[in-house]
Amino acid sequence: MARTLFQKVWDDHIVKKGENGAPDLIYVDLQLLHEVTSPIAFESLRNAGRRVRRTDLSIITEDHNTPTCDIYSPIKDDISRLQLETVRSNAKEFGMRIHSLGDPDNGVVHAFAPNLGLIHPGMTVVCGDSHTATHGAFGAIAFGIGTSEVEHVLATQTIWQSPLKNMRVEFKGKLPEGVTAKDMILKLISKIGTGGGQGYAIEFSGEAIESLSMEGRMSISNMTIEAGARVGIMRPDETTFEYIKSRPHAPQGQDWDDAMQYWSTLFSDDGAVFDKEVVIDVSTLEPFVTWGTNPGQGVSIKGSVPTREEIIAEAKAEGLNEEVQLQAWERALKYMDFTPGKRMKDVEIDTVFIGSCTNGRIEDLRAAADILRRANELGKKMQVKRMLIVPGDGRIRLQAEAEGLDKVFKEFGAQWRNAGCSMCLGMNADRIAPGERSASTSNRNFESRQGKYGRTHLVSPKIAAATAIAGHIAEPEEVL
Repeated sequence: MARTLFQKVWDDHIVKKGENGAPDLIYVDLQLLHEVTSPIAFESLRNAGRRVRRTDLSIITEDHNTPTCDIYSPIKDDISRLQLETVRSNAKEFGMRIHSLGDPDNGVVHAFAPNLGLIHPGMTVVCGDSHTATHGAFGAIAFGIGTSEVEHVLATQTIWQSPLKNMRVEFKGKLPEGVTAKDMILKLISKIGTGGGQGYAIEFSGEAIESLSMEGRMSISNMTIEAGARVGIMRPDETTFEYIKSRPHAPQGQDWDDAMQYWSTLFSDDGAVFDKEVVIDVSTLEPFVTWGTNPGQGVSIKGSVPTREEIIAEAKAEGLNEEVQLQAWERALKYMDFTPGKRMKDVEIDTVFIGSCTNGRIEDLRAAADILRRANELGKKMQVKRMLIVPGDGRIRLQAEAEGLDKVFKEFGAQWRNAGCSMCLGMNADRIAPGERSASTSNRNFESRQGKYGRTHLVSPKIAAATAIAGHIAEPEEVL
């Protein structure tokens, strides 16, 4: 029987098949942990007198609560300090591998793992973090889990899960100049809504996907969760294999040959049945920016805050609930202090943030630095109050510094930081003030996400850099 890519990987990991609609028991190849969702899981293990079954298949990093400056000074925030102290203590007690602040391999959980070559096609990967879907870009089944599930995986290296339905999203056509993976995923979410993928594993395909680097593919899989889906998977190809090959944890010698033999089977068969299919032509796609308080409330950068009539028309066209869409529209207008019809390019910005597990990779930093380098050459100055550049992990930071990107950012007036989740979720001092607006390369623009009563607009690194030059949402060609 023809199977989808998701079904193939799932079937390869079934330890015990569920009966009469019960969940399957799935083997877990790798669990990633951090300081926020792991403490209770370790405490439960301790109370039950259990050990970690496979310490070699669980790896910890510190990322959510870590400061991104003065990392060798005492941590001022009491909660952050306690969580980091706790995760270090747990790692020592249970014999776990941990990458702490100052370690070159420390960083955001969904950046450091691919960078080390820990993620391979055909794996199952879990983490107590919803953006674990990132790793599906490699042809892996990767998803976020809850604290009790973290404990279960630590104790058994398995997890009970029900198989998901299958959705295929085809991005057909060639991406226009200046349009990025971030714009592709924001377009999809605006089309199907933040609940459009609920209950599905999304397989991303099409010419535009195949043309992307692994960094771009990870950005798309990363935000699968923003579309309501748990898994965002892609067929591994030569781009995937080349990315893995040079990494520290890549298979070597005969192991590589054996892995490639298996990896070459990981694709959806002809005739495989998808429960839902979505096609997006990217040949006319423009850079996207969010105007509201969820990632689905986005428009072309040349567009405007939608009117009531436009919300109703879009809901009808995409089969979304009109009343729900209108309620969300009204609430977002009030929170964002917008009136319908306001041009996105007229929106003034206070802070620009480039980073996160969505867009904190070397490719993202290069894209922003290219624009700011030209701004520096033209004598253009930063027109926002603050600009933070936060690499995804220590290796990315060191690579950026080796290429001189940090000097470009600093010359422009941006703050060059250490790795961490940072302003993506408004941690430590990396926050915007009430009423301020940020142009952010992160994944969520929820109310108060980046600071109490702060207002967030999700953009690509290129748009973020141009916005810092203009002081309002802008495209690179306008400011250079």
